[in-house]
Amino acid sequence: MSARGFRSDNNAGAHPEALKAIEAANGGHAPAYGDDDWTARATDTLRRLLGPRIEVFFVYGGTGGNVTGLSALTRPWQAILCSASAHIAVDECGAPEKATGCKLIPIPPREGKLSPALLEPHLLDLGDQHRAQPAVVSVTQATEYGTVYSAAEMKAIADWAHGHGLRVHVDGARFANAVAATGGDARALTTDAGVDVMTFGGTKNGMVFGEAVVFFDPALAENFRFIRKQGTQLVSKSRFVAAQFEALLRDGLWLRSAGHANAMAARLAAAIQGLPGLRLTQPVQTNGVFASLPRAAAERLRRDYAFYDWEPAATEVRWMTAFDTTPEDVDAFAAAIAAALR
Repeated sequence: MSARGFRSDNNAGAHPEALKAIEAANGGHAPAYGDDDWTARATDTLRRLLGPRIEVFFVYGGTGGNVTGLSALTRPWQAILCSASAHIAVDECGAPEKATGCKLIPIPPREGKLSPALLEPHLLDLGDQHRAQPAVVSVTQATEYGTVYSAAEMKAIADWAHGHGLRVHVDGARFANAVAATGGDARALTTDAGVDVMTFGGTKNGMVFGEAVVFFDPALAENFRFIRKQGTQLVSKSRFVAAQFEALLRDGLWLRSAGHANAMAARLAAAIQGLPGLRLTQPVQTNGVFASLPRAAAERLRRDYAFYDWEPAATEVRWMTAFDTTPEDVDAFAAAIAAALR
């Protein structure tokens, strides 16, 4: 096992409580395909968190959750409005377009965030049979740049979308980090804001695998069990996904883990702020630090640490923290960055 690094929160191992939950669920037999007690309990826990009317469906991974959730909201002649940096536009190998048949319309805001003003120009061709018809606004929360939509920003987008007959989908792979960064009120960012469907991430926050597709309008979930099966996301041994969610959601562990990751990113940003030759390129709001530094310095740093180039032309890199990142990890990495810049 390599040392903890800053390449991705996906590189972190599993939280010990997630592993304990899997082990505890492993005794004996249980009904498959979600008809087990763990799935029922985890669903009830999510309802206490997000609201009693939600419908919950557990799936294997984030791309599968996004694809199936979007499939429930769209028809093949329609379009999905999203940020140009969104995971569905950049990192899902065309899966949303293949599965839904819809056209993705990427919108290029800085900091990865959409707004009604940015979305409005893309409704000019509503009703034109020659154009794919926008049906969904897909929001990434937290964004691929680590930035966060406030509850007011989410509500403004949802009000705009619903006012034009569109639905709102949230890719919540790092939803926990966004909630931790905005004060811990998950409903304010979803139910109260008017979100229709969300992929609730677990893997980036300490689970071995598994996400939850959450429908805030039960009517939209009417046929989702068929969409999930056809989309290869029906987990036969669902108890092992549900047990992890139950463990992380119990007593607020999911928020403590995400809050710790956020705090480690803030610690790193504070340690390197002002170093000669380095510039932070994005606000550090969750667990990602984005910086521009000379290419030669980045290559020196890469001898000991793996990390992603984000915008190579701008020499922008991304450093991610996770639930298991320690202050000692951060301080050692900050010292290595300073040494590489000298």
